[in-house]
Amino acid sequence: MRRLVRQRLFWPIAALLTLIVVNTIARPSFISVTVRDGQLYGPLIDILRNSAPLMLVALGMTLVIATRGIDLSVGAIMAVSGAVALTIISGSPSPDDLGTVLVAILAGVAVALVLGLWNGFLVAVVGIQPIIATLVLMLAGRGVALLITGGFITTINSAPYRFLAQGYVLGLPVAFYVSLVAIVIVAVAERRTALGVLTESVGINPEASRLAGVRSRGIVWGAYAASGLLAGLAGILYSSNISAADANAAGLYIELDAILAVVLGGTSLMGGKFSIAGTVVGVFTIQTLKSTITFLGVPPAVSPLFLAIVVVIVVLIQSPRLRGGLSRLATSSRTPKTPEVVR
Repeated sequence: MRRLVRQRLFWPIAALLTLIVVNTIARPSFISVTVRDGQLYGPLIDILRNSAPLMLVALGMTLVIATRGIDLSVGAIMAVSGAVALTIISGSPSPDDLGTVLVAILAGVAVALVLGLWNGFLVAVVGIQPIIATLVLMLAGRGVALLITGGFITTINSAPYRFLAQGYVLGLPVAFYVSLVAIVIVAVAERRTALGVLTESVGINPEASRLAGVRSRGIVWGAYAASGLLAGLAGILYSSNISAADANAAGLYIELDAILAVVLGGTSLMGGKFSIAGTVVGVFTIQTLKSTITFLGVPPAVSPLFLAIVVVIVVLIQSPRLRGGLSRLATSSRTPKTPEVVR
């Protein structure tokens, strides 16, 4: 049992299961899944669908944090990606044409990739601190999105584009399959090749890695490019869900949720070792928390405070130092005191 508790994923999974149990006790219908017209519906299915954009962003954030960096621009990249895609579709005479939708998606993701490469250039080549380099795009990106949309919320009526976020395949949401494919690709690339080891070595000690022959600059650059690419795909899903490009609301504060998910999954902000599986669990934990907040009827103004309190509790439970202190306290309380010898 002690070996099981020491596993990296034990406490993140325990936190997620605890949330599910609490929700089920308070609302038994939480785990109910109904089938209508061959499609699955229910709170758990909603979590799978709604967590897809955050899952994509968190996967990219995991790679960046593993290199001892941070990416604050993912929300702005989402806004730009959605703005590019919807501007192309709205300007087309046939918004329902599959070719037009594919071109729009590829253009939005390509622009996001370029923005990710720009972040990587500033960090890996120019040598700017990651928090400063990505903060620049975080502030400027939404302005770029507003320029693309002309300062208005661009809306479309395109069934193929809407299918990405609202469609179903084999009974499950398409958005879930998109996030699942991204998880598999990132996991295979980082855990079945030498890339994961090189990423960890760069995060632990970039200078030592460089002296050992590791192309640390390319590893860091690639991590930011992957983060931009995944954020762009998340922006496509977000704009597909609402059939609109809102430069101010798209991806707002998602960078904070992504960092929380990565940390809850057991990845250290100091860089080095990271956990893709832990990030997946962390994303589902965050999304389940949001579902809990909605069910409890917490006012929107208070919901960030509620989320912060729960996250702090979960992080404290996962803290090795806190668990070690409690373990030592329990051990000392069980140890019998040696009686004093009266002389």
